[in-house]
Amino acid sequence: MSLETTGGVQRRGRPRSEKAREAILTAAAELLLTRGLGAVSMDAVAERAGVSKATIYRWWPTKETLALDALHQEWATSRPPASETGALRTDLLSLLRPWVRVIAKRPYGRVIAALVIEAQTNPTFAEQYRAGFVEPRRAQARSILLRAIERGELPATTNIELALDLLYGPVYHRLLHGHAPLNDRFLRDLVDTVVAGLATTDGRPGAEQ
Repeated sequence: MSLETTGGVQRRGRPRSEKAREAILTAAAELLLTRGLGAVSMDAVAERAGVSKATIYRWWPTKETLALDALHQEWATSRPPASETGALRTDLLSLLRPWVRVIAKRPYGRVIAALVIEAQTNPTFAEQYRAGFVEPRRAQARSILLRAIERGELPATTNIELALDLLYGPVYHRLLHGHAPLNDRFLRDLVDTVVAGLATTDGRPGAEQ
């Protein structure tokens, strides 16, 4: 029996559509992590979630867009909100540490790799990928960097977008290539290196020291 058809009885709690949506996202996330994007089909997700394919297509036109939302929910529900500590280093660690611990535990690398490949060949999906997956995470760190500038911890000329690349680039590099561990020591070293570099460097493009 699908989550959509429960005999027509009005039940308390969350609307059935919300329960179905959560079941779909959970099923999609599990299939992505166990099989990879290439082996996941809407039929398999529908069967695992206990819904019809029509229900899935009502919200997601392709399995790639479903994968984006499934991954977003998986990461969002697995970490507490970042706290404001009043210092750049600890703010960044508060933001990044829970996320890195989550992505290090399961094979997220192959899911991200498949999404990146799709974004390289599908301009429409590329926009969705950047807007719904890349930018929200960058926005969180961007706010932290801007607060650090306001406090005087970073120069007003700091190149924010480059700083974000410096923060997230090494994480994704290790996630995708698997050549070195994603652990707390790596994250502390990464944050310390980026913070030290930003604090002592004129962030203007092309500026010489």
